[in-house]
Amino acid sequence: MSSLVGNYGRYDVAFVKGNGCFLYDEAGREYLDFGCGISVVSLGHCNPTVTEAIKRQAETLIHTSNLYRNPEQERLGERLSRLSFGGKVFFCNSGAEANEAALKMARIYGNKKYDGLRYKIVTMKNSFHGRTYATLSATGQEKIHKGFEPIADWFIHVPFNDFDAVDKACSKGDVVAVILEPVQGEGGVCSVEKGYLERLRAYCDKKDILLIFDEIQTSMGRMGHIFGYEHFGVKPDILTTAKALGNGVPIGAVIAKPECADYFVPGTHGTTFGGNFLACAAGNAVLDVLTAEGFLASVREKGVYFKERLKAVFGSKAVEVRGTGLMIGVQFHEKSADFVRECMAEGLLVIPAGMETVRIYPPVNIDRENLDKGLAIIEKVLAGGKF
Repeated sequence: MSSLVGNYGRYDVAFVKGNGCFLYDEAGREYLDFGCGISVVSLGHCNPTVTEAIKRQAETLIHTSNLYRNPEQERLGERLSRLSFGGKVFFCNSGAEANEAALKMARIYGNKKYDGLRYKIVTMKNSFHGRTYATLSATGQEKIHKGFEPIADWFIHVPFNDFDAVDKACSKGDVVAVILEPVQGEGGVCSVEKGYLERLRAYCDKKDILLIFDEIQTSMGRMGHIFGYEHFGVKPDILTTAKALGNGVPIGAVIAKPECADYFVPGTHGTTFGGNFLACAAGNAVLDVLTAEGFLASVREKGVYFKERLKAVFGSKAVEVRGTGLMIGVQFHEKSADFVRECMAEGLLVIPAGMETVRIYPPVNIDRENLDKGLAIIEKVLAGGKF
């Protein structure tokens, strides 16, 4: 009997080694990893640049606490600020913590600037923002709330891509922020519709409502840009990132415009481990790779190729193949979970998501040959006639 808490429905396989886009189990069997640990190891397993940075930092200094200056953290913060919209950066350990901090930042903004009269936050149905108490309450999926009711009652869940619903939710003047994922990953790789973000941005500017983008899954090259919002051309007031920022080393970050970030002063928020030397060394190494000349353009080029090949491979078997860059979702009519298992049996790892969708997230530095290997496995699974 395992001594572990049974809160995960784990597959019966244990991996002991990784290299690039491949994982190896205890028996030495090779798997092509098109899930990247749910969009975390986006530069592949044991990426040489990241591994070297971690080794070097581990031999130098790992942790001192946030009581002291940290040049590695300052460097990563400066780079994230410069690569985004010039905001200030707070580091933590995960996406949930980043979203928790963003929500607190919005609440303190409303409390300080509007004497507590603005405290509600509009969030989207089918969204996923984490599993802390505030972030699960922000999440727009009842299955995530189940067992933990009553959830925090200051979130208003509205249909995704429904501007009128946002306008109605904000009509009483008590809303301080709107939070959304530009692409809902957990929800089934569902993107904002054309024009929605532009309209939302203009509305929030007019009403002095903060616009928060949860980019835990969509940033760090997954969509062919450092941040997913670059694909849509609309900047937020607050942005959260995590997952691929450390390529497997736990790290999350909040980037916020000074008019929001400046409400965080000593004593308002903090973290013990967040942004320590080791995590920030990994983050800087990730940015070294992502910002190399031509790298992100190659992700966009591979994304177009892969999506078109997937459409051809699935044909009428899938409801839809959708996504941007190498953040691809394939929605089935049914049995998407079975498809994930069949792929695994053939040596390909993909990830389940909502709406009978399978997420297919290859490493963003994968080569064309291994993309084709993955496609060949999918073709083989489909040829079995079960889907």
